[in-house]
Amino acid sequence: MTNSIESTNKTNDKKSIPLSNYLPNVGQVAYGCMGLGGGWNDNPVTSADVAQTRSVIDTALESGINLFDHADIYTFSKAEQAFGQALQQAPELREQMFIQSKCGIRFEGEGNVGRYDFSVDWVSQSVDGILNRLNTEKLDVLLLHRPDPLMELDDLARVLEHLKAQGKVDFFGVSNMNSHQIQYLQSALGQPIVANQVEMSLAKLDWLNDGVMINSQGHHQSDFAAGTLEHCQMNNIQLQAWGCLAQGRFAEQGLYSEHEHVKKTAHYVAQLANQYGVESEAIVLAFLLRHPARIQPVIGTTNLDRIKASAVATQINLSREEWYNLYVYSRGQALP
Repeated sequence: MTNSIESTNKTNDKKSIPLSNYLPNVGQVAYGCMGLGGGWNDNPVTSADVAQTRSVIDTALESGINLFDHADIYTFSKAEQAFGQALQQAPELREQMFIQSKCGIRFEGEGNVGRYDFSVDWVSQSVDGILNRLNTEKLDVLLLHRPDPLMELDDLARVLEHLKAQGKVDFFGVSNMNSHQIQYLQSALGQPIVANQVEMSLAKLDWLNDGVMINSQGHHQSDFAAGTLEHCQMNNIQLQAWGCLAQGRFAEQGLYSEHEHVKKTAHYVAQLANQYGVESEAIVLAFLLRHPARIQPVIGTTNLDRIKASAVATQINLSREEWYNLYVYSRGQALP
């Protein structure tokens, strides 16, 4: 009896992700809003775009997905506009969700190249723009989108603290940063850094290869900074995985891939999906969820059936053998 109680507790613990320390009852899977707003074009947001957004919100919430991940640049700010209009039509939805957005990337224009900008003025005006478009008074989480080499640490810390004091942002996180950058930012910030969003998936395996390839030939080929995974785990920083569904690479299309390792992985994903009685999306995400870092996948599909299929991943606990089979098949070569 003790064993079953222990295993139940372990399962419950596993479902409590680091971000829930700050956002109580936040779901294990998040929804990424990059596909909303009518695409990367100059067309204005239409009523159809808003209707699509509302359908996505409703489907996600019904599936237990309650964190919505934005960025000020997504579909040239139209993703936030469409989302804000959906909230305007149904203000009661705001209480049922957490909203996260990002700033710090600036597009090419006005004679300047595309660049990153963590300056006081840009961060401050970015947040005001985000809140205005989203039709909300505050963000639950603000992420700094990509590291800015010209970041002035004390200035940035001061503007973030000011945003918190103004009630515009509750919590802060980062995206695409390594452990050294996170530590440096945290050294000046009175608020905890609560999340780091990086690319992690069954296809993008550098986050794992970095650890297993130590003292092996080819170790330097990983583009995931050593120690980032462990730093986040030690400091209760939520690892969020963008690109987590690997663009559907291991769904049905993968069965016909010309790349042998993709085809082999897709066939095994299909086998496990059949075994667990779920769709392939759930297996691809279960691979991330099985890792002890308690990763939060950020799905970006606008297909309502895929959203539902993805949410089921939280109910699957892959065995060690199943997890390693997925990992090594996708690697395309044996572990060292």
